[in-house]
Amino acid sequence: MGASGPGRRERRARSGTIGRRFPRTGTEPATAQSPLALRLLLSGVFVPVFVAAAVVLAVWAARSGPGDSPGRGPLVAVAVLCGALALSAAVDLLVVGRRLRRERDAR
Repeated sequence: MGASGPGRRERRARSGTIGRRFPRTGTEPATAQSPLALRLLLSGVFVPVFVAAAVVLAVWAARSGPGDSPGRGPLVAVAVLCGALALSAAVDLLVVGRRLRRERDAR
């Protein structure tokens, strides 16, 4: 049986089940680009949105009574989740700003 026989499949460089769209050159880490402008825009938009949502939900939870629906527990949980998302977006905003400054200074 030869290397190109009918039962032999040819190997391809694949990543996961879909495969690579472009062949690897070995310089990806040096030439990789991150969509920093989009991350900056999304973080800038969602920090105030999540902060406002956390404040509104926390006030709503504080004013809810024992028989209200939704109860105080779920409102507090969602307020904490919104606060965590706001913190995550704020950290991303700082990271993106630092990377943009580093790129600008390198030029």
